[in-house]
Amino acid sequence: MATSKFVKAILDPKTNWFAAVHKKTIETRLRKYGLRYDDLYDPMESLDIKEALNRLPREIVDARNQRLLRAMDLSMKHEYLSQELQAQQTPFRSYLSDMLALVEREKAERQALGALPLQQRTIP
Repeated sequence: MATSKFVKAILDPKTNWFAAVHKKTIETRLRKYGLRYDDLYDPMESLDIKEALNRLPREIVDARNQRLLRAMDLSMKHEYLSQELQAQQTPFRSYLSDMLALVEREKAERQALGALPLQQRTIP
């Protein structure tokens, strides 16, 4: 318990100067490409992320895909968004975290009850 409080204190940008600088750097880089932090989650990495994305409304997923495509296009062109558009971006406005937490809670509940997993990865 003491270790988790210590780790939280180190990683909290409100209490740790270095964490605040790191968060500001990440925010600046995401704004340059018009991304949100949740856009960086890879659905191929985890089945929980894939399931959470499947449960989100189609409009949110479409907006995510548009942001990713725009970011890839800007990166290939070695360009950034204009300053006006960068000012409008909200990099830490979350849309996936709540659904991901719900999927992980359901997965933990299924494991606690001894049920089979909802998704299973198979090797072709």
